[in-house]
Amino acid sequence: MHHKQNNKESKTYVQGLRPFGNTLPRGLKGILKKNGYNYSEIISKWGILVGKDIANCSYPKSIKMKKGNSNGILILAVNRGDEINVEYSKKEIIQKINSHFGYKLIDEIKLKTINSEYLNPDKYNLYNFEKAKIFFDYCLEFGLSKIIFSSTAGVYGKLKDFKKVNENDKLEPSNPYASSKYKLENIY
Repeated sequence: MHHKQNNKESKTYVQGLRPFGNTLPRGLKGILKKNGYNYSEIISKWGILVGKDIANCSYPKSIKMKKGNSNGILILAVNRGDEINVEYSKKEIIQKINSHFGYKLIDEIKLKTINSEYLNPDKYNLYNFEKAKIFFDYCLEFGLSKIIFSSTAGVYGKLKDFKKVNENDKLEPSNPYASSKYKLENIY
């Protein structure tokens, strides 16, 4: 047994095994108490918990907990067009998550529809950047030096009002599609 004393506090420490919660920093304890662990566990095991079909069209966006560590609301981001699939699977998803944790963590699921580009940004990078770059490189290699390239207004970010954009405006891509177009614009 060790005894440690400083100006503000005096504690006795026992070497060897001690509760895991006592070894965590204070800030981390707060996050875990607010279900940070449960949320990260759901994210990391999403495909296993819900299956490939649901995992390919949705992902956990957040958890809102009521009092205590139970009866939470899981907010799912769902690909536009797949809402019905996920809607009909809600009870099964809740059952699988609660079974995984061993208690009633989730009581309700709410859906938030998103565009597919947020679920699969690599697809946009592949087609709008990688393959387009190969195409433009071939064009340059064979002497075609003038190309009309159609980008997107999304490279200017989310516009608060419907103002006219100018090519000299600040570029702030607002989504994966716009980011892929922006990358290509900056090469040529």
